[in-house]
Amino acid sequence: MKQSKDMKPWTTLLAVAFVIFNGGPALIGAAQGTSDKGWNAITSFFSPPTELANDFGSYKSPLVSNDGRRVTTSADWPQRRREILAKWTELMGAWPPLIEKPKIEYLNQEKRENFIQHRVRLEIAPQQIEEAYLLIPEGPGPFPAMVIPYYEPKSSIGQSDVKLRDFGLQLSKRGFVTLSIGSPGGTARDPSIGQAQCQPLSFLAYVAANCLNALSRLPQVDAKRIGIVGHSYGGKWAMFASCMYEKFACGVWSDGGIVFDEKRPNVNYWEPWYLGFDKNQKRVPGVPTKDNPRTGAYKTMIETGCDLHELHALIAPRPFLVSGGSEDRPERWRALNHSIAVNKLLGHTNRVAMTNREGHNPTPESNEQIYLFLEHFLSETRRPE
Repeated sequence: MKQSKDMKPWTTLLAVAFVIFNGGPALIGAAQGTSDKGWNAITSFFSPPTELANDFGSYKSPLVSNDGRRVTTSADWPQRRREILAKWTELMGAWPPLIEKPKIEYLNQEKRENFIQHRVRLEIAPQQIEEAYLLIPEGPGPFPAMVIPYYEPKSSIGQSDVKLRDFGLQLSKRGFVTLSIGSPGGTARDPSIGQAQCQPLSFLAYVAANCLNALSRLPQVDAKRIGIVGHSYGGKWAMFASCMYEKFACGVWSDGGIVFDEKRPNVNYWEPWYLGFDKNQKRVPGVPTKDNPRTGAYKTMIETGCDLHELHALIAPRPFLVSGGSEDRPERWRALNHSIAVNKLLGHTNRVAMTNREGHNPTPESNEQIYLFLEHFLSETRRPE
């Protein structure tokens, strides 16, 4: 992959104000004008293959408002962003009120390498408590932090037989506070969503938002440098959370399937534990067919021409990385090019990244790419424009 040629060295005051208004960190220019070794290692992640550059596929532009008008200035983007978020909220159902000060109960702790591991009970939603693992590096801080969702939390801290899912362990060794969580209720296919009236995947994003709120109150954490990373099920979870909750500074989505694709059985947003929940209609797990039709919000999304590239646009101008494998091949740049266009309108380049590997499972190389990306955007030393 080659370095992007679309860099334009201008940043409007309105775009800066938009970042501040949305609670994002001061990442303006963090990816530009630097020659450090870390940036050189990730610079190629931000541009599509030549044959896919400026190829927007058949996806509708998120820069076209509901009334058909095209957004042409950064001043118009906040209104369009609100429009997109309102549309997706209506489709999926509204979140319960966020928990400003989630309760954390410390159960035990142990020293591991250069950090302390705490087993905790965390308030993730009203009247819902889940066990999680909080890893805090030694030293005064404040540190950047990461929310790490997965089926269960022990894989994320390197204490299971599952390999190369230990994002929490590896990032804490590199100086990040990490909070590793599992599916509410302990099962991904039947997550406990309490009294929430939203689709399960949106509820997972809500849970992640409360996890960020919990981390932001810790004295060891810099509240403006909190990101989220997840693989597969956790990748979908991380994508929805980082797009829907503007306080996430960045997101990394590992091979969750970043657009709807019924040719890929693992890109299964149609399932009731994601976007296909319908209290009045049950379906058998599997790709939708005439005899096993779409249900829930997913059905409406497909029928009305929605796709996830609209959701991606909500994260702009905050950076994100797609760590693609079997489900997110280079062709996904057609969807990602729309996010590049939104960032370009806001005066930013090098905010949309993708790497690719052959299989679904993470590899040592793909994980190292993730860690370099996160170190670059969340490290304490900012890169000049």
